[in-house]
Order: sequence, then C-alpha cells, then structure tokens
Amino acid sequence: MPPVTVLVLTPQPERDASPLVRLLDDARPRLAERHRAAFLAAGADEVVVRSEPRDDTAFGARLRRLASELVSGGLVVLGAGSIPLASHADRRAFVETARGSAPAALANHRYSADAIAIACAHEVLASLPEDLEADNALPRWLAEVAGVPCHDLGRRRRLAMDVDSPLDLVLLERAGLGLPALGAEGDVVRTRLAALAAVAADHGAELLVAGRTSSADLRWLETRTRSRTRALIEERGLRTSAIGDRVGRPNRRPPRSLLGERLDTEGPGALGRMVAGLADGALVDSRVLLAHRVGADERAWPSAEDRFASDLLLAERIRDPWLAELTASAATARVPIVLGGHSLVGPGVRLALEGRA
Repeated sequence: MPPVTVLVLTPQPERDASPLVRLLDDARPRLAERHRAAFLAAGADEVVVRSEPRDDTAFGARLRRLASELVSGGLVVLGAGSIPLASHADRRAFVETARGSAPAALANHRYSADAIAIACAHEVLASLPEDLEADNALPRWLAEVAGVPCHDLGRRRRLAMDVDSPLDLVLLERAGLGLPALGAEGDVVRTRLAALAAVAADHGAELLVAGRTSSADLRWLETRTRSRTRALIEERGLRTSAIGDRVGRPNRRPPRSLLGERLDTEGPGALGRMVAGLADGALVDSRVLLAHRVGADERAWPSAEDRFASDLLLAERIRDPWLAELTASAATARVPIVLGGHSLVGPGVRLALEGRA
C-alpha cells in the first residue's frame, strides 16, 4: 500500500514578535508534537513538522514545493493549530484516505478546510495553482476543478476547532486535554466565560451569538443550554470569499454586517449598550465586524497583537483606536461579552459554555 506522509505546517516565529503573538508561537510546537505522536499512532508512515517563513508565498506554491520534496504516496496536510480536538478515529480516517490507490481526498470541512488528506498526492497536486492563496479552498479546487472525489467530516463539529488566537488556548483549557495553557493574560476573559456559562444555564436568560456560527452550533445551543438563544448569522465563508473565483463562485458583494451597520452609525463604543439591550450575555465574532469595516483582506485589519488583545478583553493594550473602543465597550458592559473569531461562535461555543467539545 502507498506510504502516507503527514505534513504539519507552522509559521516560523519572529524574533521581534509582539507578546501575544509570541504566546501563540510558543504554543504551536507543542501542538505540532501532539499531532506527530497522534498521527503515527493512527498509522501514518512519517510525520514531518515544517516551520515555514512568514512571507508572501501563496499556499498553492508552498504545498506544491513541499509535496515534491516529501511525498511518495499519500499526503495529509494541516496546520499545527488545526483540529486540536481530533480523536484517534478522526486521524485514522485521514490516514486511510491518503493511503488510497486512486485519487481521492478527505477534508475536515469541504468549504473551509484546515486539514486534508490526498491520495496519489504527486499526481493530484501537479496542477495545483501556485497562486491559490489559502488552504481553505483546496477541497473545492480538488472537487470542482481537478475532478478529484472529495469527502468531508463536516458533521464532526469538533474538527472545525482551530487555534488562531490565544483565546482559543483559553477555550481549549476547558476541554482538559493537557494542551498549552495561557497564563494571567487570560484571566479577564476566563471570568467573562464563567459568567456566560451561568447565563446559558439560566432558563430565564437570553444569550446572543453573532457571527459565523452554524446550524449545527445552533442545534447544540437549543438542546444543551437552558437560556433562549438570539442568533445573528453573518459572513459564513468569509475566509474563502476572496478566492471564490478560483472555483467559479466569486462573491458578489463585499462583507457586510447588520451589527456592523449599527456600529457605523452609533460608534464602536455603543457595542456594550446595544448588546445589553438584546441579551443577558453575548459571544461576538469580531472578525465579521472588522471585515465589514475594512474588507475581507486581513492585511488591512488591525495587527494580530491588537486582535489577540481584543479577544482577551485587554483594551488598554490595543493601538487601533476603533478596536480599542469596541473592546473597552465589551469589557465594561453591564452584561458579559466575549469577542473573538470563528472558533468562539462556532466549534468553540461548546467549550465556552459547557467546557466540553
């Protein structure tokens, strides 16, 4: 049977990285080592952890180069922060797909992939466009352009969890898996998460979830929390919006947010008051608000350090005035609010409110 190589990608740490970025950089090697041991136990022949420079190299060019260097059979490729909640059975599914003798693929999610297995990788990836910007659209390119049968494990919601921010490390602490933990920087948001868990357990309360949440997450909220849920679902597929034309499905409009529209009118300092008028606590996807404000391209957003500080409700450490005001409003609101990315309102909502994946 063809051998299977697992490629775990992680960005090279920067010597002058800001403090919160450095915290995430420090966690990635431990996450990568966990993947290495777990995928070997799941039957992979080799696991390669590759630290790649933070440059403008597109994902397509990077993957083609690495595949040509490393792979003689099947390939599983993922980031160090991807699928941290994966089980042994999940990893076996990726390895078994990659070991196939005919072109095929398996992703954790077809429309926003963080981990993907490819059988006959040399053959399949030979025509991969070098300018494919990110891994999220790879399954769609495989299925819709390359004609490779591509399945996904989208119903296994735990596989959508990804470590993109120090906040995700705080959420994962609640799973008790022995993953890297955050120090005192996480104390403010830990307190807010505890307050939100209490809201979710109160049959007389209402919880607001705003951003890129899914129907599966809403079903979980409806069955596992006692509070009522007010959901504002916006901009799902945000990360793949800029590369939809690669598979013939360009977005027809820039990112827009109903919550963002109100903030345009009333200012970012109104967030706490607005949320308190709607619910007794909230999980808010701040990346949707940033995309509404400046567009989907993250290079135009406030710095990673500013975004991470906002996720941890550390407004005083944020340089961008708009994001600092938004964060301060959330941190001082009369109801508990936590800001974050997709994980917070998506697969991490279970960790945030119950402490289990």
